[in-house]
Amino acid sequence: MKPYRLRMPDVRTTSVVFASPHSGRDYPWSFIRRSILDERKLRSSEDAFVDQLFDMAPKHGAPFLTATHPRAWVDVNRSADELDPALIEGLARNAHNPRVASGLGVVPRVVANGRAIYRGKLTRREADTRIRDVWQPWHDAIQTLLDESHALFGEAVLIDCHSMPHEALESLSHPRGKRPDIVLGDRFGAAADSKIVDRIEAAFAAAGLRVARNAPFAGAFVTQHYGRPARSQHVVQIEIDRALYMNEQAIRPNGNFQNFAGLMESVTAEIAEIGRRDIPLAAE
Repeated sequence: MKPYRLRMPDVRTTSVVFASPHSGRDYPWSFIRRSILDERKLRSSEDAFVDQLFDMAPKHGAPFLTATHPRAWVDVNRSADELDPALIEGLARNAHNPRVASGLGVVPRVVANGRAIYRGKLTRREADTRIRDVWQPWHDAIQTLLDESHALFGEAVLIDCHSMPHEALESLSHPRGKRPDIVLGDRFGAAADSKIVDRIEAAFAAAGLRVARNAPFAGAFVTQHYGRPARSQHVVQIEIDRALYMNEQAIRPNGNFQNFAGLMESVTAEIAEIGRRDIPLAAE
């Protein structure tokens, strides 16, 4: 099984690259058999169908990279050294890392709501194999796409596409009194130029969606690692409320899926416009 799928446009016309790291849903039978969870529960931490929401990116001149392996197997939005000693044999406990401590390291120990995936521990060799076979090729592909954008357009804009549980928004408010549909994460300005984030927010707002920034999701490893605005390399994480397009309990599209997918195509087209050659920002 390949670690990712890459769809390229017929002609690359924008510096923007779209990626969906957590929508992989090819669950090896050996993994399901070993887990103490059934497949539906394993899928609870998956960004289900996000790859379908952005699948028109190549039509608008942008590459689209999607994961094939599930996040529960290996999480490409973590550093390769975020290894969990509570899961992996022979590891010494290092400095406190809240993601690892909660069981969400590069090889996760739990899925949503803290449910343990395994009964026992994994060997270090197993963890290293997943990192070598899935994590490393994913990041090699990301770096190649960003380097190509730099060579073609003088800048690179990575859109890191995710979804969030509806319950994650229950405690949030919005300036107009309603919780957001979309949360944009730019590490509080450290990962992307504010003008780029403004335009992404405007694209969602024009589609009638409420947008917040950096709370409760400011961006994880990908945003932190690749976001280098001073080098004309920008990363913005997008989190979409799953209730807008899917039944979270059954993990299937809801009755609004097709309408929302059409809305997302218009948003994707607007985001791709940010990196066009004739946009002043792309020439700065």
